[in-house]
Amino acid sequence: MILLTGATGKTGGAAADALIEMGVPFRALVRDAEKAAALKEAGVDLIVGDAADPEAVRKAMEGVDRVALILPNSQEQEALEMQFVDIATAAGVKHLVKLSSLEALPEATSPIPALHWRVEEHIRASGLDWTMIRPNFFMDNLLGYGFSIKNEGSFALPMGDGVTVMMDCKDIGLAIATVLAGAGHAGRSYNLSGPELLSFHDVASQFGEVLGKPIEYLNVDPTAYREIIAPFLTSDWHADAVMHLFSEVVDGVVPPKVTTTFKELTGQDPTSFRQFVQNHIELYG
Repeated sequence: MILLTGATGKTGGAAADALIEMGVPFRALVRDAEKAAALKEAGVDLIVGDAADPEAVRKAMEGVDRVALILPNSQEQEALEMQFVDIATAAGVKHLVKLSSLEALPEATSPIPALHWRVEEHIRASGLDWTMIRPNFFMDNLLGYGFSIKNEGSFALPMGDGVTVMMDCKDIGLAIATVLAGAGHAGRSYNLSGPELLSFHDVASQFGEVLGKPIEYLNVDPTAYREIIAPFLTSDWHADAVMHLFSEVVDGVVPPKVTTTFKELTGQDPTSFRQFVQNHIELYG
């Protein structure tokens, strides 16, 4: 049996959809049963509880041999993920798949990649079989700019001339589902990327090409941007961590690279940014 966390979020939801399409049964630990109604209708075994509650996690892991660890970024994430790993080990789980980060390196100083690295190390020391799924920037981060792109012809980010290898969360979810449903992935760290390196000037240009009108990328002051996003994040820690991560993109601290890993893993080409925009044309157009 497979246990999936984060199944009502973007990436975990994409993994859930992929597993359902593959016909692979699984269990999902969810906080909100109403939000997970579609999963229940699809025959998914739901355990309602919080990943922060050890008893809920233990209950969800009964009879499980493969788990996917997909938790949102927060100040508590490291402790929660390590607790999850320890419970999985004690429960006799065989294989753990973690959603990590391409920037998770021993020398990482940015809070989010650094916590991912420490959790990766904890997993590697646990005795579990493991697989790390390590993407870069999510295309889905740009879904929140639908209104400004559609109505103002612009979007604002403090990314300077920074370059990323953006991925669609649907592709990341498919990669996770492929590992959960398959074999031969133990001890592998999969560095995933989209099909091309993109600056945010490139992103604006591709928005314009698909939408048939000029779209402008506005490079905004980081301090001003932090004030804008802070009310929508979990804490000041989270806001500072996001801004630190963005600053590393600007500075090219971890130079992104296009990899062929996603196609080798899934047999599919990763979604291009142009196709991503087309897939969400009603939001942007």
